[in-house]
Amino acid sequence: MRHHSPACARLVARAIETLRPAHVLVEGPADMNARLDELLLGHELPIAVFSHYRDEKRTATSWTPLCDYSPEWVALSRGHAVGARVRFIDLPAWHPAFVERAEPLANRFADTEARYTEATRRLCERFGSDTVDALWDRLFEVAEPQGLAQRLDAYFDVLRGDARAEPGDRAREEYMACWIRAALARAEGRPVLVVTGGFHTPALRTMTGTGAGSASAPWPEVPEPPAGALGGSFLVPYSFRQLDSFAGYESGMPSPGYYQLLWERGAVAAADGLLRQVVGRLRGRRIAVSTADLIAARSLAEGLAAMRGHPVRSRTDVLDGVAGALISEALEQPLPWSGRGTLSAGTDPAVVEMVAASTGDRTGRLHPATPAPPLVHHVAAQLARCAVVPGRTVTNDLTDPEGLLRSQVLHRLRVLGIAGHVRESGPMTGADPVFTERWEPAPAHGREAALIEAGAYGARLDEAAAVALAERARSASASGAPPDAEAGVLSGVLFDAVLCGADALSAELLGTLASRVGAVAGLGPTGEVLATALHLWRHDRVYGVAGDPLLAGVVDEAVGRVFWLAEGLHGGSGVDPGRLRALAVARDALRHADDLLTLPRAAAVDTARRIAADPAAPADLRGAALGLRWSLGCGSEEAVGRARSLAAVAPHELGDWLAGLFALAREEVAGDAGTDAAGPSLVDALDDIVTALTGGDFLAGLPALRQAFAFFPPRERERIAERLLERRHRHGSARSLLRTSADPLELARARALEENVSRLLDRYGLHTRQAAR
Repeated sequence: MRHHSPACARLVARAIETLRPAHVLVEGPADMNARLDELLLGHELPIAVFSHYRDEKRTATSWTPLCDYSPEWVALSRGHAVGARVRFIDLPAWHPAFVERAEPLANRFADTEARYTEATRRLCERFGSDTVDALWDRLFEVAEPQGLAQRLDAYFDVLRGDARAEPGDRAREEYMACWIRAALARAEGRPVLVVTGGFHTPALRTMTGTGAGSASAPWPEVPEPPAGALGGSFLVPYSFRQLDSFAGYESGMPSPGYYQLLWERGAVAAADGLLRQVVGRLRGRRIAVSTADLIAARSLAEGLAAMRGHPVRSRTDVLDGVAGALISEALEQPLPWSGRGTLSAGTDPAVVEMVAASTGDRTGRLHPATPAPPLVHHVAAQLARCAVVPGRTVTNDLTDPEGLLRSQVLHRLRVLGIAGHVRESGPMTGADPVFTERWEPAPAHGREAALIEAGAYGARLDEAAAVALAERARSASASGAPPDAEAGVLSGVLFDAVLCGADALSAELLGTLASRVGAVAGLGPTGEVLATALHLWRHDRVYGVAGDPLLAGVVDEAVGRVFWLAEGLHGGSGVDPGRLRALAVARDALRHADDLLTLPRAAAVDTARRIAADPAAPADLRGAALGLRWSLGCGSEEAVGRARSLAAVAPHELGDWLAGLFALAREEVAGDAGTDAAGPSLVDALDDIVTALTGGDFLAGLPALRQAFAFFPPRERERIAERLLERRHRHGSARSLLRTSADPLELARARALEENVSRLLDRYGLHTRQAAR
């Protein structure tokens, strides 16, 4: 059979009623056999078996969906009703057989395996179908029921042929064959019905033969997760949207709403029902559909069905008919049912609504007696304790223990992806002086399923949030994201851990963060992580993590990484605020957290000395390295000499160098400006340097110089202006020098233009004649 096929589901139902088998064996996770009664409690379908697995190397999650027209569901429910012994016979969904590829398991039932791509291509060509789904509908769903089993055999024989399955599929088939042989040995001459995906059927027939199984064939053991690993399965509500291939579910049939109608009412009524649903949704979205349009759509669908050789209108006939009747302009994208996959950007709005109508909006519901993971009950208890009510705004005073606890509970739910509330305001960094936060209610669609799935992370809300954060940190580098993005993830993980509460700052999480920081390749991104960790360690007494020894490990690792990356950085021009911030935060760590660091202060200062003297390093980084040394009490005597040397050799780099210097030693430079030391201050030296620049050099360097002096706040700029007036023996308001009637850059350009014009007039003697006249 094919998963989620009404035709196959009817065939299974007829077989059970006719054969009254002793055993019904179903392709599905065998670890659910002890809990099959849970599946038969009386749920509203669709539902799914959610399976999870986690160890130090691998994380896997999987969903096995079941809806009314799933052959597996019919086999379970009808088989139980006739007294057959019903069992799942596939390996557990977390088993390595499902994850041969490096990436975690995304879906168990992939119909798009490369091994039968060529066969399906030829079949589609032979029967004039655009897609495998349209081919399937023609051959099985809207075809006459007579001979269905024989057509299915022929179809899957063509797809599988004598191809050897991949190792994972072979392991699964061998395991399923063991169950079949054991059931045959115990059937006492009665039939054994095996319901599996059609791809596996030829191989299973070969492995088990047609006779009875060996009397000594035991029931296979159900694999258990290895020691130290966590794994299990729970039932979760599912929806038609999740089942739909247009939403990304590769192994399902598209348009589950249509196939539900097909299962309930038959092919003719399903086509009429689909047309009504599509027209109703379009009209509900204020897309005009007249009676004439409706007649035209039905006529087109009937004509297409006749032309394509369909005995009745199929799903694609109806959708093509509506599209042909309503859409008169050229489409930017092909009609989605002419292929497979999610909807593309630019899809016509009417087509989007047609797809949504064919999908349906049904959402499953679990029976109240369905066992749930411990996390579900713990969350309910936590919300009751904190008086958090769905649909109501929550305001938390973070200085109050009750408000802080309520905040932590809501943040833990947010980290786990549990819908219900969205934070609208609150502290955004460890140094943010905000002590209240507000959460607004949000749509809670899928909340029950998300809670059950989050149970894979732990039994308690705080534990589950900590594990989820550690997994985010581990996957940051594995995702192949650029360094900036990776560091952003790490910083977000660190702050989220604090928001979730000190208990979430587990040794595992902080150890993972520290190891990931050591692998970040960018200086700016590393500084971002360091800034977050250092601010939290120094200031965050609201959340109770100030001085946390686990945070200290992240700070230590990041400081060492900053200096290692800075010394190896060569080439480039301009000012990079990220790397300047990284050195500034490393400087702050040396000032305020020296006892935490394995990098000695003297070694850090010596590294800065080498960077400051390295001509291959970027100018702003050289200036920042010198500023770091100056701000830590050494290197001030070098500043004047290096400024003069740079102005003589590369005046175009002077502004960038000063930006780095001021970013790290702004206070020292401003304080030095008003002193009467024996030697000239840096401001005095810069005054001389800038005054001596040629007009062209000054104009070229002015933007960078302005950027550099922007590091000074207004009061310190005024102090520098006072020093400049003093050097010129002028009296007046220093503040007025900071206020110009126009952009200083435009004034400089105007002055340069005037000088050029004056020189041109002098060259031709025009300036002298004008003066004489």
